Amino acid sequence: MAASLFTLGLNHLTAPLAVRERVVFHVERLHDALSELKRDLAREAAILSTCNRTELYVAGERPDQLAHWFAQYHRLAPDELQPYLYTLPQEQAVRHAFRVAAGLDSMVLGEPQILGQMKDAARAAESAGTLGSLLHRLFQRSFAVAKEVRSTTRIGAASVSMAAAAVKLAARIFPSLKDQSVLLIGAGEMIELAATHFAAQGPTRIAVANRTLERAERLATRFNASALELRALAERLHEYDIVVSCTASSLPILGKGLVERALRARRHRPMFMVDLAVPRDIEQEAGELDDVFLYTVDDLAEIVSANLDSRRSALEQAEAIIDSQVGHFMHWMRLREGVPLIRALRDEADAARREELERAHKALARGEEPAKVLEALSRTLTNKLLHGPTLALSENLKRTK
Repeated sequence: MAASLFTLGLNHLTAPLAVRERVVFHVERLHDALSELKRDLAREAAILSTCNRTELYVAGERPDQLAHWFAQYHRLAPDELQPYLYTLPQEQAVRHAFRVAAGLDSMVLGEPQILGQMKDAARAAESAGTLGSLLHRLFQRSFAVAKEVRSTTRIGAASVSMAAAAVKLAARIFPSLKDQSVLLIGAGEMIELAATHFAAQGPTRIAVANRTLERAERLATRFNASALELRALAERLHEYDIVVSCTASSLPILGKGLVERALRARRHRPMFMVDLAVPRDIEQEAGELDDVFLYTVDDLAEIVSANLDSRRSALEQAEAIIDSQVGHFMHWMRLREGVPLIRALRDEADAARREELERAHKALARGEEPAKVLEALSRTLTNKLLHGPTLALSENLKRTK
């Protein structure tokens, strides 16, 4: 029996940041989580965990138990998560995967980062041994659909991103970004994008802080910036007017106390802080301090939406592409589900052939007339081969009367 395909998860449309940050699957635990899923609940499994969504893509027969596992894994009561979850079976799961890969389900319509994150999810599942033929096909088709949408529509035409929105916000706080110093915490794709946008404003200086100094230096070199280790932030944070953070840390990097000390050293000159991480890198309480302007990914959504008109005009065209590709994928799934039945029919027919051939050989050995033996062989084999299909056809006719 072929396994059912379904997706279970939550995203920025169904759950606030306070919930999303509690169900992140951190990279170092992803392999174990996937193994546990396959062992207990699924034939195949992949996990997509980003700032804006956590989703389980599963091929299996027990979708009802997946929500319970999801909550239990994150030490939450099932009732706490249930209001925010969606479960998408079969065709809905396929359509959802295609829309996610193409950036149509993102907080920033058409943003390209999600495609890389989906590729990372597929690689992680493959590495853990949980990416079977069905999910492999789903992800590969998702990537191809995303490429088609991006190359044939203007869904990615306008420059709208969290990083661009952060620059726009900072310009509201400071008269000129050329007079400000910028600190970027982390060295991933989102921080790289932020570095590109802020560097274009020509700030006084830029610094990149990261747990691994080598990675910080590699990124800093590209933007004529300095590099420092995270542990240096306690002494250096007060030097920066603008702080943008996005790391994979499971705990806050900048606590309220650390920010408070930095403000005192700055004599309460304002600090603009953007926390793009989920879970959050900057303690929520830091935003309550006077002279701190703290924004999270959810806060930036409103600013981003103002720049989306040109992308929305391409949405209908992108949805049409996805509709067509979903149809092709579901056709492939139906063919795939028929393979075991076809194989069983062939095995049954071959067994009947061998049985009748053996009977015919024995009849010929006994000296029976060859023509009569061949006639009996063909008649009996025909009856056996047609018995199953004839019976099924008769039952179907009875049901339709």
